[in-house]
Amino acid sequence: MSDALLLFLPLIVPAAAAVLALIIRAFKGPQAIVGVLGAAGMLIVGLMLVARTDALGVIATQSGMWPAPFGISLVADRLAAAMVAVAGLVALAGSIYAWRDLADDKLGPYFVPLMQFLLMGVQGSFLTADLFNLYVWFEVMLVASFVLLTLGNKRQQLEGALKYVVLNILASALFLIGAGLIYAQLGTLNMADVAVRLAHPDQVDLVRTSGVLLIAAFGLKAGLFPLFFWLPSSYHTPRPVVSAIFAGLLTKVGVYALMRTSTLTFAAKAPVLLELIYVIALLTMVSGVLGAAAHFDMRRILSFHIVSQIGYIILGLAMMTPIAIAGAIFYTLHHIVLKTNLFFISGLVQHIRGTNDLARLGGLAKATPWIAALFFISAFSLAGIPPLSGFWAKLAIVLAGLDLKAWGAVGIALGTGVLTLFSMTKIWAEVFWKDAPPDANTTDNRTGLWPMLIPCVGFVCITIGLGIWGGHVFGFAERAAEQLLNPREYIEAILGPDAITVEVPSAGRMRP
Repeated sequence: MSDALLLFLPLIVPAAAAVLALIIRAFKGPQAIVGVLGAAGMLIVGLMLVARTDALGVIATQSGMWPAPFGISLVADRLAAAMVAVAGLVALAGSIYAWRDLADDKLGPYFVPLMQFLLMGVQGSFLTADLFNLYVWFEVMLVASFVLLTLGNKRQQLEGALKYVVLNILASALFLIGAGLIYAQLGTLNMADVAVRLAHPDQVDLVRTSGVLLIAAFGLKAGLFPLFFWLPSSYHTPRPVVSAIFAGLLTKVGVYALMRTSTLTFAAKAPVLLELIYVIALLTMVSGVLGAAAHFDMRRILSFHIVSQIGYIILGLAMMTPIAIAGAIFYTLHHIVLKTNLFFISGLVQHIRGTNDLARLGGLAKATPWIAALFFISAFSLAGIPPLSGFWAKLAIVLAGLDLKAWGAVGIALGTGVLTLFSMTKIWAEVFWKDAPPDANTTDNRTGLWPMLIPCVGFVCITIGLGIWGGHVFGFAERAAEQLLNPREYIEAILGPDAITVEVPSAGRMRP
């Protein structure tokens, strides 16, 4: 298979699945099958991309007959390929998990096409090499995600969706302003071409100004301090499968954009921006975990933990050393799987008892011990308990901090882990360990759970596997980090070997 086809397939597969699902929207069973097959196709293509980029390095293609930087470029390095593959994995798990809701007509006839369009936007964001096209893919995601948030037309959903869309429109505006400044000064938005032109010493002011705007835009989409409040106000309102896919993927698109632009453009030219990201990351970790400790709804607690765990990833990015970037990449992949699964499990709890309010729950350890075991393993991995994947992800970030003598960051990272364990223990005690309150008026619906259990069991197995046999994955993350920190291969794959006329510096490093 040619590189060009392999790069376009992650966009073609979900687009085709969305159109087909829209055509057959009156037939729930066939439509659900289309969703599963489309997601499986994305996963297969993603794994092929991982194998190709790990063996051959960065691959790129240009659409039409327009050469870069004038045409639309698609590019995949190890990081982009891994994100495409894990997005396909989450899509497949979500398509299976949604089978029961589709059968019961709780998601309506437009869920599958909307989800496929959302995934097309996600995959396009990972593969584009152009800032303007990144903005376009963001808007595709925004439109699809807004409609998905409102499926059901409940008042709470509409309120959450309004907060979500208003703040994301603000992020889009900041993104456009930052990109506009770059285009006005440089005459290009191709990220490789921008990196080459910014290598000239007279562009430091532009790097700082546009860098702050891009950090604000991508940070808002990723759920960073101080503009993260839309996330816990929105992610607990839709159907559990929608919350799970949003929790696993959407914030990681903002994280990916920060990783790509930081290492490719402004990290080497304006290390002060890394220091800004460093401070934001620490505040994000603390505010997220404190918000989780203060709430008493299962999905709200998990939503706040998205914020705190994103802080770990961005901290690794800010430290900008090989082990820190490798740790951030490993943490991203681990967190996508784990957080999606925790929201899946919260959906199981809601399906059985009809609520996620901890005060109205209890007794599930006896009633459903298999669900208790799934949550127990996932919660301990989130808190960083060895030998699960969360431990190795946090360890890499902590080791990077120790290497830089960033004692404050190490202390906050360890303290956040303790508070994460506390809030996970609170969920365990209230939902599973204690007896159900006699006045809670709870239901006990345990019928038709198997489509929801299959992805939960699969993701728990992945979490355990990443913890015990994750050395190969971390080795891949180290190779991906090397590509990010040395962008020459990425630039030459897009523009050609003769495009670099000045030395493009490797990504900088935060001052300890």
